[in-house]
Amino acid sequence: MTSARRYDESDVRIRPNRKGSRPRTKERPAHKDAVIGFVTGVDRGRRTVLVDGRTVIAMRARELGRQSIVVGDRVALVGDTSGAEGTLARIVRIEERSSVLRRTADDTDPVERVIVANADQLVIVTALADPEPRPRMVDRCLVAAYDAGMDPLLVLTKADLRPAEDFLSRYAPLDVPYVVTSVTQDGIAGLEEVHEQLVDRVSVLVGHSGVGKSTLVNALVPGSERAIGHVNAVTGRGRHTSTSAVALALKDGGWVVDTPGVRSFGLAHVDPTKIVKLFPDLEPGTAECPRGCTHDEEECALDDWVAEGHAGPAGPSRLESLRRLLRSRSGESE
Repeated sequence: MTSARRYDESDVRIRPNRKGSRPRTKERPAHKDAVIGFVTGVDRGRRTVLVDGRTVIAMRARELGRQSIVVGDRVALVGDTSGAEGTLARIVRIEERSSVLRRTADDTDPVERVIVANADQLVIVTALADPEPRPRMVDRCLVAAYDAGMDPLLVLTKADLRPAEDFLSRYAPLDVPYVVTSVTQDGIAGLEEVHEQLVDRVSVLVGHSGVGKSTLVNALVPGSERAIGHVNAVTGRGRHTSTSAVALALKDGGWVVDTPGVRSFGLAHVDPTKIVKLFPDLEPGTAECPRGCTHDEEECALDDWVAEGHAGPAGPSRLESLRRLLRSRSGESE
């Protein structure tokens, strides 16, 4: 009986590479022939990109890894960029972003979610009634706008159901620009004022479901046909209708980015000291604060700073606004 043969490394077959072996490199191709486009929509891994007036569908190149590509991004594309039906280009590079609007799921979640890139204005849409306004949500959006370096704009809808003066009084010390709209028999009163604030800018609309955000978008961009939801009579909350962000071009120049309705806006990524710097009349007063001061405690030096008149006549209301934003950042209820 023949004994079983024992195999060793000499039995391994090696197929020589006729072209020779080439060491791996971390250097990525330059793609100098790539064309630049503007991302207007994202849907299940496919990006809609505007390139020289034509719409191109593209997917992310493998070398980008898991790097997120969002609405508003300027990207470099290679491959078939004709925009013909059935063609698919490749996104090989994301150009440098001028701004990033991000949020977290809650105030303890370390994972940031980028909503939109390269926008310069955050339009916070809230209803004065049906559903009830939520000032804390507005405060959080203001903090997110300031953190991203974006200009905030407050748009109050449904003024035909409730006057806007009481709500606006909360934000007077912050000098936040605003537009009040209402529904009339002839359409939306205040729509022209909203349009004037959006021309030649990239504006992101954010708000709870049911506040009238998609109604505004449909009026500003005829033919956009964004789905409109209704407010639940029991919960007082709107139903989600928009499922993804999309950028829509304004006829007179500029872009409107409609986003899905949100029910939370986590700010775990925001540094509280950055909020204080937005109040130049109050920030010098923090120099006398104890180490680790939250600026919302008995030992805070800002109370004496304001009492001594350093922040001017509006000091007390400005300090309260600062503390309201800081409480909003920390997740504390009002």
